[in-house]
Amino acid sequence: MRFYTLLVLPAVLACSQPAADSQPTTASPAGRRQAPAGAFPETFETGSKGAYETADVALSTGPWLFTEGLIGGTEQDHKDGGHAARLRAGGKLTMQFDAPAGVRKITILSAAYGNDGPSTWELWVSRDHGRTWQRNGLPQTATGPSLRPALFAGLASEPLRLEIRKTDATKNRLNVDDISIETASGPVTATPASRPTASPAPSPADDYFKNRNTAGAPASPTATQPTRQGPGAAADNDNLLLGNPSGATSDSNNPTNYLYTHPQYVTGYNAQRGTPIWTSWHVGRTDITKNFPRQNDFRADPGLPRQFYAVSPQSYSGSGFDKGHNCPSGDRTATLDDNSATFLMSNMVPQAPQNNQQTWAHLEEYTRAQVENGQEAYVIMGSYGRGGTGKNGPAQTLDQGRVTVPAHIWKVVVFLPEGDNDLQRIIAGQARVVAIDTPNDNSISPQWNQYLTSVDAIEAASGLDIMSALPATTQAQLQKVVDSGRAAERR
Repeated sequence: MRFYTLLVLPAVLACSQPAADSQPTTASPAGRRQAPAGAFPETFETGSKGAYETADVALSTGPWLFTEGLIGGTEQDHKDGGHAARLRAGGKLTMQFDAPAGVRKITILSAAYGNDGPSTWELWVSRDHGRTWQRNGLPQTATGPSLRPALFAGLASEPLRLEIRKTDATKNRLNVDDISIETASGPVTATPASRPTASPAPSPADDYFKNRNTAGAPASPTATQPTRQGPGAAADNDNLLLGNPSGATSDSNNPTNYLYTHPQYVTGYNAQRGTPIWTSWHVGRTDITKNFPRQNDFRADPGLPRQFYAVSPQSYSGSGFDKGHNCPSGDRTATLDDNSATFLMSNMVPQAPQNNQQTWAHLEEYTRAQVENGQEAYVIMGSYGRGGTGKNGPAQTLDQGRVTVPAHIWKVVVFLPEGDNDLQRIIAGQARVVAIDTPNDNSISPQWNQYLTSVDAIEAASGLDIMSALPATTQAQLQKVVDSGRAAERR
């Protein structure tokens, strides 16, 4: 196993007086998991800072700037081990060094300090060595004494720095612990490249997220040349297991083919069309446990680069087209955040109501029924062309031309029996591939199996490489098949 590396910059250890609400810190309990020096997760078990004044602190991963923050080890500090960071109003934890390109997953544990009330915090990232910052993902709320993990997507093609910001103005304090940064090959390490490093032991968040692997993608040489990944390039249940169909990159200067990674799904986004080119996700039983109902909180996506036009629910108002999900609400019901993430407008496409509410809904229901009966599914959905027919008649764009109405909407579903080593099992011929391509027309049939086609046909029409992670021979075998629609719902 290989690990990405980075150099640790020199740091100044803060010399500060104890804060009024702090107590002497205690040693880590026996048996405390210790990461190798310089390796993530950052556990705050090295370094010392007892006051809230702004200062750099040399931690095991490298230098961090504490603003309105300290390292706490009291009984009131909720922590995994002997210490955790503690922030008060206006508090920040800022990396003073870069993690390497290729980061796919960021996990952070947080809790309310002592008996304090809830705290709101956000993760911000910098792509230019700390000169400018952009929020990553949604705001988080820490409540109660239990450390809970929050999961964020990384940046596939650029080095990054993290900054954790306590954003509410209350007097409540916040504990933060075990900041993990992972590439496709494992946790980021901060040792010299010539020195091999063993993998650190798993963090408490690993079990929490073992059934929800996030996805990024390695940077492609160009925006139009999809890269083929070999078997094993992604983990089981990875939302991008089948590949990056358009060779999208996480470069905000690539607005027509922008790789946008959520924990719940991955999208190749075209800001000039105001819609996804494609969206990819995995569906397993744990994703559809129905713990949380449909949130219906349609909203503009604050996580997109600021220079992209912010499509809003009002962009679709009075158009005669539905706000059609790419990754559907029903595929993400395990947590409130999972379901809510599907209502971001960056996950929508203008869809004829009959197409969305009948044809597409029936295929989504069929897919979830297969999962409930012991299958798992890898799904890629997209659209192409210009101009559809909604309930008000034909249209080519919405919102004064800012949102393109697609002519066709397609989906590819790869079904597998529940199990491990998914990519290898697909290559071994254990998968069933269902592909449909529907006109974006309000008069289409509600029977989705009337629109069965081959992946090859969708690729020819869309210009995408839909199963780019599979070997060419496997693609050739799977992509020419038109499924029979067996066991399709009778409606």
